[in-house]
Amino acid sequence: MPAPLRRIVLDVLKPIKGPSVIDVAREIGAVLGVEGVNITVKEIDVDTITLSITIEGSDIDFAKIEEKLRELGCIIHSVDQVVTGKRIIEEPEI
Repeated sequence: MPAPLRRIVLDVLKPIKGPSVIDVAREIGAVLGVEGVNITVKEIDVDTITLSITIEGSDIDFAKIEEKLRELGCIIHSVDQVVTGKRIIEEPEI
């Protein structure tokens, strides 16, 4: 069995005329295995809002996260960080 996903950081595009950032956070937070969601607005365009979404949990189901974001009209632009294993290892300050 693969190691559980503990943290995923996503760069996501959300349409302006879509659900609020609060609604996106609540919907992702309701996915089984998710223990916390942090969303930061990075940029606002005419049609889209660029979000940095950090998701932490005990065993995140990435396919369900993708599905939920798609249902909300959002597009994953990139996966910027993935943490897996028995514990979360923070990146050292350099």
